[in-house]
Amino acid sequence: MSQRVRRATVLITAAVIALLGTGQPALAHGFTSTVYAHITTGGDGGAGGGLDGGHIRTELELEYDLFVVSAADYEDDDPLFQTGNAAFEDGDTAAQAAALNAHAKSAVSYVTKRFTVASGSGEACTATQAGDFTIGRREGVPYAHLLLDWACPAGGDDREVRSGLFPDSETYVKGTKTIVTYEIDGRSGSAALDAEHPSFSMGQAWYERFWEFFRLGAEHLLTGIDHILFLLALIAGSRRLREIVLAATSFTLAHSVTFMLAALGLVDVPASVVEPVIALSIAVVAGWYLWRVRRHGGHATDLDLDAAVGRGHFGLDRAGWIRLGVVFCFGLVHGLGFAGALGIDEAWSWTLLWSLLVFNVGIEAVQLGIIAVIFPLLALLRHRAPRTGLWATGAISAGVAAMGLVWFVQRVFGM
Repeated sequence: MSQRVRRATVLITAAVIALLGTGQPALAHGFTSTVYAHITTGGDGGAGGGLDGGHIRTELELEYDLFVVSAADYEDDDPLFQTGNAAFEDGDTAAQAAALNAHAKSAVSYVTKRFTVASGSGEACTATQAGDFTIGRREGVPYAHLLLDWACPAGGDDREVRSGLFPDSETYVKGTKTIVTYEIDGRSGSAALDAEHPSFSMGQAWYERFWEFFRLGAEHLLTGIDHILFLLALIAGSRRLREIVLAATSFTLAHSVTFMLAALGLVDVPASVVEPVIALSIAVVAGWYLWRVRRHGGHATDLDLDAAVGRGHFGLDRAGWIRLGVVFCFGLVHGLGFAGALGIDEAWSWTLLWSLLVFNVGIEAVQLGIIAVIFPLLALLRHRAPRTGLWATGAISAGVAAMGLVWFVQRVFGM
């Protein structure tokens, strides 16, 4: 391969990776919106108080600016948009709540047309607003809190919850998910709803609930371009199969720890800190390999056997151990990003704990699948055509490093 062709390969690969990244928002998890719903027994049933199926209460949390735009548009309430958007631009939480409360009819109507509860017999429960709208924050953005009391007809305890909030057809966001937790009738659990799986029954089997979180974890990694680029940087810079396996394991252990602690509300780090560090981690891991290529050239993938530590166990040299430590530290930060995307910060419960673990397993299944496909191909290329393999991995790392730096600047300065 000529020098000119090699340079072209680097530029093309870097450009493709950059193109993939520039189509995404500065925040890694901004492609979609997440609705949070917590269901408990309670409420007086409002207008439907005469029904004998019992009453439940839902506490809904909806991304404020998206909620205002969608409700105003689909309920044809332009004053809600004007006052609500102005309050959002000013960052005035009191004004945000006031805007929703002044137009509660439109706001509640939008929600109850798209979020429903039905009795076990399939009859719809009747919703009534309980109290005023309030404003909270998740991942640094305002969320509207709405309490609804539902009066349900008789027909069993296996109530069905369905969510179609902020659908793709509205074109404001894509792939909205609704994370539901419930504690009702002596049972507790959680579920993840989206357009393909819009409903669940509170009487569903445990494995059905866990499958939803496994699927959610897998989809989250597949749609999180920053995490995929971080994984590509790890793969490109790994010299042996055991090195990428150990790096992936280290990353898994690290982000599992902080993921669980953050998701259970025991650790709270703002997204304004987490997201830039995730971007920086991508650039650092990719740049590390480029530095080795510049320093060692064609021997960048060689192990320094004289500096090997613990050769009988892992066969890593000093550079390998340092890289492993760096990956572990960055894994801690990525775990906070995973937890922020899921957005659950409920009190400790075994049901929630297992749901979070299964979400994490879904992430790991996709991660291992990507490694199983890409690393053997790069290893084969390095074996058959060492110089071409070196240029290919260098091109991948260059593109990933460039994108990581772009994201870092965007996230630091809020661009």
